[in-house]
Amino acid sequence: MSFETFAHLFAGALGGSIGAVVTCPLEVIKTRLQSSVATFGHKVQLSPNQHAIPAAELTRIKSNLTIWRCVQHIIQSEGPKGLFKGLAPNLIGVAPSRAVYFCTYSQVKSACNSKVAHPNTPYVHMVSAASAGFVSSTFTNPIWFVKTRMQLDESFKGTSAWSCIRSIYQTSGVAGFYKGITASYYGIVETMIHFVVYEFFKEKLAEIQDNGANNNNKTRLNIFHYMAAAAASKSFASLIAYPHEVARTRLREEGHKYRSFFQTIFLVYREEGIRNGLYRGLVTQLLRQIPNTAIMMGTYEVMAHVLTNLPERTPMEQQI
Repeated sequence: MSFETFAHLFAGALGGSIGAVVTCPLEVIKTRLQSSVATFGHKVQLSPNQHAIPAAELTRIKSNLTIWRCVQHIIQSEGPKGLFKGLAPNLIGVAPSRAVYFCTYSQVKSACNSKVAHPNTPYVHMVSAASAGFVSSTFTNPIWFVKTRMQLDESFKGTSAWSCIRSIYQTSGVAGFYKGITASYYGIVETMIHFVVYEFFKEKLAEIQDNGANNNNKTRLNIFHYMAAAAASKSFASLIAYPHEVARTRLREEGHKYRSFFQTIFLVYREEGIRNGLYRGLVTQLLRQIPNTAIMMGTYEVMAHVLTNLPERTPMEQQI
């Protein structure tokens, strides 16, 4: 492994880990708002032939929930630790996920740029982002599946990662850990949009910096430029592709109501509509994802620059 590859791996892992810890409470709330099983303490009586909460009842429960009320309920019923359910698998997964993602993105981008007449075009960024999203999703889906199941557990004690893994394996075998993978693959569209827009914003910010400089030297963007570009591009991508997040959460729930990506999308749309179904939890997602992405991308870009621009060591230093 080259040092440059290691730099991208380390920078991606560090950025993802910091973002995951800071925004974990919002992710717990977002996951529960997206689901059809979390009730935030509301008692729902199901008849013997019902296996899921009726759509009308689900809308009634969640339509008036604010983020603050969700936080209050979780703290009162599960304690402060309830806001960090799923953090362990999240930290276990986010480091390799982001490391693999950014490393793949960097490698594919470099390979594409070396083979095309005009490097760093939107086409290059789309191919790089799609490749990175596919590899990362395939590699880490079992970890995210366990995390989602843990976050949907509303009991005070909660469930451990090991208990969750054992339960999933006993019920569905190895294939059970890959429920929702199709939604993740469709979610690659969001990743592609995000990185194409992100690279565009980076380029425009660099042009503004260069035009404002009093010399001919290229100026380098700072961490705040990267964070601003990441926040804006992720917001745009999330608004377009958010329904895949709802479908993925539903597919990872217990039960057999939701069986495939398009079946889930159409069922949620028919029963709950666009606003209360396909886009439920969007505000929470944006409040979580925007700072998370800004922190992650800012950390990644700065660390990658620092590590890949370290002064070369002399032969004598390399022996130490």
